[in-house]
Amino acid sequence: MRLQTLSYRGDRGLSQPIDVALDSSDTLVLAFGASRGDLRHALRMVREALPLSHMVGCSTAGEILGSEVSDGSLAIAIARFERSRVRSAFALALDASDSFAIGQHLGRALHAPDLRAVFVLADGLKVVGSKLVRGIRDVIGDRAAVTGGLAADGMLFETTWVMHQGVLGSGAAVAVGLYGDHVEVGYGSKGGWDIFGPERSITRSRDNVLYELDGKPALQLYKTYLGQRAAGLPATALLFPLALRSGHGPDNSLVRTVLAVNDPAPSLTFARALPPGARAQLMRANLDRLVQGASDAAAMTQAGGALLGGPTLSIAVSCVGRRMVLGERTEEETEATLEAMHAGAKQVGFYAYGEISPCAGIASELHNQTMTVTTLSES
Repeated sequence: MRLQTLSYRGDRGLSQPIDVALDSSDTLVLAFGASRGDLRHALRMVREALPLSHMVGCSTAGEILGSEVSDGSLAIAIARFERSRVRSAFALALDASDSFAIGQHLGRALHAPDLRAVFVLADGLKVVGSKLVRGIRDVIGDRAAVTGGLAADGMLFETTWVMHQGVLGSGAAVAVGLYGDHVEVGYGSKGGWDIFGPERSITRSRDNVLYELDGKPALQLYKTYLGQRAAGLPATALLFPLALRSGHGPDNSLVRTVLAVNDPAPSLTFARALPPGARAQLMRANLDRLVQGASDAAAMTQAGGALLGGPTLSIAVSCVGRRMVLGERTEEETEATLEAMHAGAKQVGFYAYGEISPCAGIASELHNQTMTVTTLSES
């Protein structure tokens, strides 16, 4: 595999010339960009330089290139596979209820006996990520890992976009399939949040909308814990995600974060469904543990060959909530993921509204408030 990573900023242009020799039908191009501002010219420029490649990307809450986090830019990775195949597919959702169906569509488009991995990006506000992943897995099964993330819109939570072959759209999802015995895929996902307060039962919810915990308005509970920060909802709710447990024992918990609030209802909208009867517990940040969690996520990828020493692309997808909490320490987690790789690895990624990865024996699933790392290399 041959790699190039570079960036684009409107005031500076490309950080280096695009290596057009990397263009092929088995080349993957990732482009993660700002949700605001016109990046279409830059995306057209990349597409024109690499017309044969599979080019996908999405809007972000911060672009990752190496260990640096930027805003208002494009972070670009170009990976030409020498002994592996690459395919891509696009699907449009007319409504959030279509999320499972478009997952099935992507799964059917990419399914093949030698499929090794799927990397998927989706609109972070109009596509239900958990249903999307279940739709893909419904077709391809669990033999191929599904990783990726949900597009973001900074802290605004208004509109996001995904991109396929240089064309931007909202309410959509795009996926890339990697095929063959030579592609090596690693993945890891870790949080680092502290659980606090009593465990509560979800007594009223509908899909991903939460109304009551222990028979009391869930929104009021959040406002109580947020205090003066409640005026900044929904963004400040990122400081207090939920640990959701539907099985037995803490290892079966998943982290869920708030995307929107509805005061008249009153209700909170999360990134995935919260089934009635499940147990939920509030979480809060521990900065050192968040950074260590990022390092642990990167270390988990070694099973996929990320530490063998050959050319390796590390794709880091972290939650917007982690960036909000870490503040000036944000780049500590991107440094931690890169330091866990060998010296020749290159890293690209973005801050997201949801992260997709297998984790701790759980099949590929949507996570919130985690650092998720996918590594790609060839044997």
